[in-house]
Amino acid sequence: MLQTRVIPVLLLHNKGLVKTVRFKEPKYVGDPINAIKIFNEKEVDELIFLDIDASKEGRDPDYDLIARFASECFMPVCYGGGIRNIEQIRNIFSLGIEKVSLNHSAIEDRDLIKEASAQFGAQSIIVAIDVKKNFFGKYQIYDHVSGKTRKEDMISYIKEVAELGAGELLINDVDRDGTQKGYDLQLLKSVSEAVAIPVIACGGAGSLEDFKLAKQEGGISAVAAGSFFVFHGRHRAVLITYPKYEELEKLFGEK
Repeated sequence: MLQTRVIPVLLLHNKGLVKTVRFKEPKYVGDPINAIKIFNEKEVDELIFLDIDASKEGRDPDYDLIARFASECFMPVCYGGGIRNIEQIRNIFSLGIEKVSLNHSAIEDRDLIKEASAQFGAQSIIVAIDVKKNFFGKYQIYDHVSGKTRKEDMISYIKEVAELGAGELLINDVDRDGTQKGYDLQLLKSVSEAVAIPVIACGGAGSLEDFKLAKQEGGISAVAAGSFFVFHGRHRAVLITYPKYEELEKLFGEK
C-alpha cells in the first residue's frame, strides 16, 4: 500500500451511486456493487461510502446494503451516513466495515466521538468536516443536514474533535465539490498544521497533479475524490477508473 492513500469517495442516494457538484444536483453514476468490483480489480487502497440522505431523513444506516459492501470489497471500507449512536457503530463494524465517518452527529454530539474512540479505537473513527467559505472568504463548518454554516471557529472545532479521539479527519470542500478545479491548498495546509492526526483531502481533484500538490503543499496524509474516479472527458461521461499503482508510486516519490 502507498504511504499516501488515494481514496475514492462514493455517494449513496436511493441505493445507487451519485455525484454532486457543490453538494447539489446529484447525478446517477451507477450501481455500487458494480463499482466495488471495478475498484477491486484496480487494487484500490480504501473506499469511503457516504449515504447523503440518511442523516437528513433521520433514518438508520442501510445495514443490508452495508453488509453487501463488506462482503464484496477486498479493501478497507469506511461508511458514513445516519450514524447517531454507539449501537449503530457496533452494528456497522459487526458487518465487516473497518471505519465509520461521523459528520452531522459529531457536530451535534461531541461525546459520541469520545465514546466511539474509546470503545472501538481511534483508528476506526473518522470525523468528516464539510467546509465552505463565507462572503468574506473565511472558512466555516457547513452542516449538510440544515444546509447552513455554523458560527463556531473551524480550526477550534477541528482541534476539539482531534482531542476527543478522532483518528482521522476527512475535509470536504463544499465550494469545490465536483468541480475538478483542484484542491484548496490553503485550506488543507491550515487544517494539517492544526492537528497531529491524519488529514484526508476531498473536494476538487481533477488531475494526478492535484493529488501531488495536496500532499506537497497541503501537508495531508491522504487524498480522496469522487468525480475524478467516475467521470471521463470534458463531457463527463461515466467511466469508473483508478490510476495504476506504479503511476501513483512515481507521483508521490514512493518508489
